[in-house]
Amino acid sequence: MRHGKKFNHLGRQTAHRKAMLANMACSLIEHKRINTTVAKAKALKQFVEPMITKSKSDTTHNRRIVMAKLRQKDVVTELFRDVAPKIGDRPGGYTRIIKLGNRLGDNADMAMIELVDYNEIYNVGKVEKKTTRRSRRGGVKPAVPPVDAKATNEEEE
Repeated sequence: MRHGKKFNHLGRQTAHRKAMLANMACSLIEHKRINTTVAKAKALKQFVEPMITKSKSDTTHNRRIVMAKLRQKDVVTELFRDVAPKIGDRPGGYTRIIKLGNRLGDNADMAMIELVDYNEIYNVGKVEKKTTRRSRRGGVKPAVPPVDAKATNEEEE
């Protein structure tokens, strides 16, 4: 039975699991993409997405919360300075898990987890939305009023 089992323990003690997830999250933020097993990628997604959400508002309190989990000052700085502005308008879903197949040695399911906005391959085809809207009236009015043909003929004579 799975009563009260909220997350995958990954076959590790608590301290080992927290340290491993913190190291993987630091690698993900630093390199923007890492290869790991599917189970670790899913656990990492649950671990890192709340921290990315915290980084959207740059306050001392949020920095201390994230620092307590990640434990690497330069990675926290990069998260708040570089990653947060790039994903600022996104409401969630900051990471993507892509399954890669099985590992040769032990046949474990492998996956690549990446930050969504840093993948150039998927973002090439996207077109920026227009921010302006068309008015309901006709087209653009000319800046110069139209000239009567009779008036021009009289001036020439």
